[in-house]
Amino acid sequence: MQVANYRTAIIKNLSEITPDQWEQCRGAPFNQQTTPFLSYAYLSALEQSGSACTKTGWGTHFVTLWKGDELHAALPMYLKTHSYGEYVFDWSWANAFEQNNLPYYPKLLSAIPFTPVTGPRLLAVDQAAFDALLGALIQHSEAGNTSTTHLLFLPEAQANQLQAAGYMLRYGVQFHWTNQNYTDFASFLASLAQKKRKNILAERRKVNEANISFRHKVGDQISRADWEFFVECYNHTYYEHGGIGYLNLAFFLQIAETMPDNILMITAYREGKPIAASLLFLDQETVYGRYWGCVEYHPCLHFETAYYQPLEFCIANRLRYFEGGAQGEHKMARGFLPKTTYSAHYVNHPAFAEAIERFLEREQVGINNYINELEEHSPFAKHGKSSMNQIDQDKSSDQ
Repeated sequence: MQVANYRTAIIKNLSEITPDQWEQCRGAPFNQQTTPFLSYAYLSALEQSGSACTKTGWGTHFVTLWKGDELHAALPMYLKTHSYGEYVFDWSWANAFEQNNLPYYPKLLSAIPFTPVTGPRLLAVDQAAFDALLGALIQHSEAGNTSTTHLLFLPEAQANQLQAAGYMLRYGVQFHWTNQNYTDFASFLASLAQKKRKNILAERRKVNEANISFRHKVGDQISRADWEFFVECYNHTYYEHGGIGYLNLAFFLQIAETMPDNILMITAYREGKPIAASLLFLDQETVYGRYWGCVEYHPCLHFETAYYQPLEFCIANRLRYFEGGAQGEHKMARGFLPKTTYSAHYVNHPAFAEAIERFLEREQVGINNYINELEEHSPFAKHGKSSMNQIDQDKSSDQ
């Protein structure tokens, strides 16, 4: 793979790049919407802990462009031997290939493993490096060594650039919360329709009556014992759903050491003992909900630990957004609104490319109709914010 004016390299192990080289590229003003999940600390922890590596089906395959020792552009890419941990589902595509005696795996995937958070995938220090990286990606996709190439959870601008370059777009939906300069949780509740507000008050009351309290810890405040308890909760959640967690204790302990300021842990206690925990990530304006679990069931404990406590944290710390994770239409009743997500796909086999393109066109119509329907059921009051007196009345009627 040759790109004019740059030395290209496929990185098979992130240790081939230094943290400074990576962060200088990632932190360039040209890149927008970067997240903590694109940091060297996060990506290297995935690899070094064995959570995302060749053995687990995530072979590191980063496309990079260099000038001397300076990294000018990079594309986090993996050689995948399955479709787990992606959140943009292509199992039917894989089955169709296999039914026609064509290999679907390995495939090329640009995504943050196990992390359905939108962010740039093509990182560059300037427009020239970006254009060169896009050209390198196209060459790599068309080489024919893999069945398909996928770039997941792209910003809309990068999605459109890839579509112009010949990739097919796929649309999805997540639910995000926006802080409308709320002064406290009560002012957030005041913005909701009465039924939604009363439901939330009733859910929170159930948790309060169970004598459950909460602690918010950031960074170095989180002890090893906290992490060990959280991993117990994390694994229990996967076990309850018949699966095995993708991430291990080594991963969590490494990010606790290398990126502590980006981590928030919320733990629920009853009678002095931890019974549930949620793990979230932070940047300057957003909280990203990632994992939750419990070792003791209580009604509405999930909503309190994974949604209402993080919302209180956002409001108290004047953070603008809360991204609650993949899917979850139930989030709308709690003040989250639908947001379109984008991915881009290249299929090497012409007949399958045509069939998948037709599928994506039909799917897009369905997604657009779904979003339009959701927007007709906004959880917010139609005639401005409800009064604080009305909230007091709602609290009284819930007693």
